[in-house]
Amino acid sequence: MTTVLENPLRTGSRLERTAQPFTMVIFGATGDLTKRKLVPALYNLAVENYLPPNFSVVGFARRDWTDDYFRQEMHDGVKEHSRTPVEESIWDSFSQNLHFLSSEFDKEQGYKDLRTLLDRLDEQCGTSGNRLYYLSTPPSYYPTIIEHLGAAGLNKKSRGKNGYARIIIEKPFGYDLDSARQLNDQLHQVFNEDQIYRIDHYLGKETVQNILVLRFANGLFEPTWNRQYVDHVQITAAESIGLEGRGGYYEGAGALRDMVQSHLLQLLNLVCMEPPVAFDANAVRDEKVKLLRAIRPIRGNAVAEQVIRGQYGEGWVHGEHMSEYRQEKNVDQQSATETYVAMKLFVDNWRWQGVPFYVRTGKALTKRVTEIAIQFKQPPQVLFGAEASEGGGMEPNVLAIRIQPDEGISLKMMVKTPGTRLNIRPVKMEFHYGSSFGGKPPEAYERLLLDSLLGDSTLFTRSDEVEAAWGFVSDILRAWEHLPPPSFPNYESGSWGPREADRLLYRDGREWRWP
Repeated sequence: MTTVLENPLRTGSRLERTAQPFTMVIFGATGDLTKRKLVPALYNLAVENYLPPNFSVVGFARRDWTDDYFRQEMHDGVKEHSRTPVEESIWDSFSQNLHFLSSEFDKEQGYKDLRTLLDRLDEQCGTSGNRLYYLSTPPSYYPTIIEHLGAAGLNKKSRGKNGYARIIIEKPFGYDLDSARQLNDQLHQVFNEDQIYRIDHYLGKETVQNILVLRFANGLFEPTWNRQYVDHVQITAAESIGLEGRGGYYEGAGALRDMVQSHLLQLLNLVCMEPPVAFDANAVRDEKVKLLRAIRPIRGNAVAEQVIRGQYGEGWVHGEHMSEYRQEKNVDQQSATETYVAMKLFVDNWRWQGVPFYVRTGKALTKRVTEIAIQFKQPPQVLFGAEASEGGGMEPNVLAIRIQPDEGISLKMMVKTPGTRLNIRPVKMEFHYGSSFGGKPPEAYERLLLDSLLGDSTLFTRSDEVEAAWGFVSDILRAWEHLPPPSFPNYESGSWGPREADRLLYRDGREWRWP
């Protein structure tokens, strides 16, 4: 049997983090997300005793699957994607809690059958009427499913029981500000805000959660985390892959909607937000909304100056040839959809006034990496100017927070090299999750699913937060409607993006980091 090293920081919290009995209904359960992420996450939670003995998972989708077939498909998914090896004895027990219901999403009878099945599982498994609905479908089905859940009474506590009803919504949450508001209105007609969990898997990553701890639990950093000491901040979310068969979705989205509106603004939020009055859901999310509203809008002609968009052409990534974006399946050969976005933005509040934030994301880039880099201002050069120049020059202190693939934190500083002469060179102090705590950290979906089962919405986005993020992005989208796109493609696969993105920093006397 495989031995898994225990993270000592989690040992004391296991009992209070164990969920109550529940039933989870996954709409669109035959899709890739369920097989790659959701069921493997539930399996790992069960292995580590975060799930109660009494729980059920119901897959709801259009395919004519049986319980046994669903269990076999999920077994294959867990075997391939779980962070811990599959123990067949544990899987045999776990899989008996998996069930499948075949129905179209717009058929009233399917929801009646679902209600009957949920009532039966409550009796058989003792799940106490606790129900968590997960929308793992294309966004076009969200309104239909929400409406039918309400019509069937599945949005409320079960009759005679004290259980909960909660719903998790996958991104993208809307297409722009108007559609996000419309979806929020549709949700609020059926569910209360405290029942709604809008999920962004970036917020479940260990290093992302650690940003607040790094900032507010260390007296070393908080006094210098402001405009007086920080020169600028860079946030990079680079992917080395292309579309991987998602051309139909990506053509209607693009990098600005797909990555900036959700993931990158969330990272910016955690780096910049003020300390909350308490570490609870509403206090944290109140500060995040304040920060989003403090971002200086980029409108009109400013978009052409501060926002760079790109689309990849053919090239080589990790020694493999990659075709240009317009040759991908389900992509228009004259497509103007951006696969790369870089921008310079400002936060107009007391802490960050005048500090530029440089944000970039793209597909088919040199490597897969997500990183936040806080570059501090240089000290005066008069004392060590000559000595530092012999070692290549004084370099600024940089605190780099690596989100993926190797989660960790590094701090670059200047030191004297060994020897009789006063030569100064940069070195790094590094922390890695894997080497410090042993084993792989939990996957993001493990943390987020457990939080939703516990009723902790701290790491989920609230309706006003979603709308504030869309408000910023929609200004750029509207400007793009009147600005001609660049001559696409304008960067080679395997590069770091279009040259115009480099000029975004060169004009300020800065340059992008090489993560």
